[in-house]
Amino acid sequence: MLTSLQNIELVRVDQPNTLHDIAKEITRSDILAVDTESNSLYAYQEQVCLIQFSTREKDYLVDTLALEDLSALGPIFQSDKILKVFHAAEYDLICLFRDYGFRFDYLFDTMIAARILGLPQVGYGSLVEKYFGINMNKKYQRANWGKRPLNPEMLEYARQDSHYLIALQEILRKELQEAGLWELALEDFRRQTQGIEDTTESSEEDFWKLRGARDLSPEKAAVLKALYQFREEQAALQDRPPFKIISNQALVEIAQVCPKHKEELYILSSLSDRLADRYGKKIMQAIKAGRQAPPEFPPQHKRPRNSILKRMDALREWRKVTGVALGVPSDVILPRDVLNRIAWAGPDCSEDLQTEMYDVPYRFDRFGQAILSTIQPNGSHSL
Repeated sequence: MLTSLQNIELVRVDQPNTLHDIAKEITRSDILAVDTESNSLYAYQEQVCLIQFSTREKDYLVDTLALEDLSALGPIFQSDKILKVFHAAEYDLICLFRDYGFRFDYLFDTMIAARILGLPQVGYGSLVEKYFGINMNKKYQRANWGKRPLNPEMLEYARQDSHYLIALQEILRKELQEAGLWELALEDFRRQTQGIEDTTESSEEDFWKLRGARDLSPEKAAVLKALYQFREEQAALQDRPPFKIISNQALVEIAQVCPKHKEELYILSSLSDRLADRYGKKIMQAIKAGRQAPPEFPPQHKRPRNSILKRMDALREWRKVTGVALGVPSDVILPRDVLNRIAWAGPDCSEDLQTEMYDVPYRFDRFGQAILSTIQPNGSHSL
């Protein structure tokens, strides 16, 4: 049942004693909606700036920048008695683990639920509009949540991101159960809590991720690497996202042209005169360092054998057909990481297949025979 915002108390949490009080309150709940706001568009190293919680009785806004110790929330996130409801949980889980070391158990992801149901629009705003007829304000979607004070309109915007989740969960849970997809959803909710790692740390090989990097000669790739490192240093010094220093496109173009004189920077289409003025000297120093460095070759990925590629193709076709039959996206039938695991291993009996599908036991029970028949077309295997 959806309760309007006007009838729900909003609690702002920016003092340690208030945090401990609300942690005790939340512990008495059986369900908790969660969302976070970060400053990824405004800082070199993003951080969680606000955590929004909603129970059936209250909405809470936890100001993480005002609180040094959030450890009181750890047992809540890890509790197997309090259902945590997120929308598109992966990013929130990574950020909360990265900044505070929180681990998670027992959650419901409304975006995953919507995808499993085969809904055409799975964004939070679209689902809230579909089920509750509420058109959410997207004005602060790209706001700087690291600034203080947060104005009242921003606080109301943030509040809505968790407020509707519990009621939305109830609707989607019922639809999953009626469609016979509840066990499959539970499996994917459990998978969300496993293997959470900080994927935000940079690597000196990250320059290969830039579009066009692999088209460069090894000598010019070394220049791009030096330019990328220069940009990282500037971004860290200024506490700004790297793309706000110089664009990816400009870095690749500079490396491709490899100018010998600063004046040549002004004729590049992707670099403004203002940036050439500001960073010209340092750019030229990076180019020089790159020219003097050893050539850079792209990381080599082992090419799968033909037998592995055949299994991949067969499994993709099988899950596509099965997904159409069940009215769900193909990767809901068999997630890509599990598909690749099976294709590389090439199991030829149910025990070996079960080993490869250790984290998707429901799918093994439901689809195992079909998978074995797909990768071993003689069809002689049984579960």
